[in-house]
Amino acid sequence: MNPAIPSIDQLKEMALPAPVSYAPQTWGWWALLALLNVTLLVLGARRYWQWRRDRYRREALVRLEELQQRSNDLSALRELPELLKRVAISMPNAKPVGSPAALGKEDWQAFLQRHSKQPLPADFSQQLSLLAYAPDATLRAMPTEQRQQLFSTCKTWVERHHVAA
Repeated sequence: MNPAIPSIDQLKEMALPAPVSYAPQTWGWWALLALLNVTLLVLGARRYWQWRRDRYRREALVRLEELQQRSNDLSALRELPELLKRVAISMPNAKPVGSPAALGKEDWQAFLQRHSKQPLPADFSQQLSLLAYAPDATLRAMPTEQRQQLFSTCKTWVERHHVAA
């Protein structure tokens, strides 16, 4: 064995460095951490408030989905205008829409259009009136495509209507 070549017996374990604290060492980092926590708390509270505020919208979408499953049933079609009026009355921070009886004319179309983020069909309120007051034979004669279009328009309005914050 050659004495110039070190052997494994001569190896020594290296010393570990002194432990370093993960806590910030200056007050600026503590201030930044506090600001971050306050920001997250405010954002979380605001999101929770919005989630609670939109409860009526979630419930209306669930009901609309149930009605769409039974789109061939006349009672499901007749409930669409009532559902939209309930959504309109339940909107937080919206101007009073008046009594449900007053929501059946041009004012109803204007209200729906004013709160919609997308353009609505010009005769949307008339179609809703037809669903509410037309004889059963008229509703049975309504084509399936028109029924599905009404459900789609109602769903889009409920999902995306604007509520002033």
